[in-house]
Amino acid sequence: MAFRISDIDDSQAPLLEHLVELRTRLLRAFMAFAVAFAVCFYFSGKLIGFLVRPLVEAGQDKLIYTKLYEAFFVEVKVALFAAVFVSFPVIANQIWAFVAPGLYAKEKRAFLPFLIATPVLFTMGGALAYYVVMPTAFHFFLGFQGQTGGLKLEALPGTGDYLALVMQFILAFGISFLMPVLLMLLNRAGIITRDQLKGARRYAIVGIFIIAAVATPPDVVSQLLLAVPLLMLFEGTLIVMWFTDRSAAKAKAAEEAAAAAEAEAPAA
Repeated sequence: MAFRISDIDDSQAPLLEHLVELRTRLLRAFMAFAVAFAVCFYFSGKLIGFLVRPLVEAGQDKLIYTKLYEAFFVEVKVALFAAVFVSFPVIANQIWAFVAPGLYAKEKRAFLPFLIATPVLFTMGGALAYYVVMPTAFHFFLGFQGQTGGLKLEALPGTGDYLALVMQFILAFGISFLMPVLLMLLNRAGIITRDQLKGARRYAIVGIFIIAAVATPPDVVSQLLLAVPLLMLFEGTLIVMWFTDRSAAKAKAAEEAAAAAEAEAPAA
């Protein structure tokens, strides 16, 4: 088979077009993030007020900072953290717009639900952390204040340390709640099956508790508040897999029946 220079030129043209489109998509995503960061930094004071509300409701009315620049960088971190969430719809849209043209219609229908479920599940995890786990944990931590051995114990949390803890809670719960998306994708790709997950249930339970122990502060309450929902999500994923496997089997049977009918038609 002869090799021609024109073959290289023909292959480079689509590649260059894809690279140009990728650059365009990345620029749009970056611009969306930059605008979101500017807006979030402007409202960083209100964002910090929102994030400290669980601590205030737990009875703490003071945050301190021991470095002169700490308060400024805390506002920057909070703005970056919030900008990721605000700009995520635009970033996800740009990713989808770049990937979708290369997918078949069936693949688009299979992939789109995961793209929608990802921010929903992440938000559910973050909301659980903010409205349930953090108030409970902060009440527990602040309960150690008082007189101990003739000394007065008083909680004086640092601004940076506290907000880092809040972000850890939100990210840990949000990312952990994406477990069903990961399992369903692996199932759709044929890497794992529902029967394999059922057989590995005991190992999954141990793994979930290890994740909860690593991702949350070292108190049993926070770990249980993450582990229990993850166990429920795992079992819920098995139920969803049962329905999807059943639907896939019916669709495959219908396709085979249609193919058999077409094969028998000429013979008739």
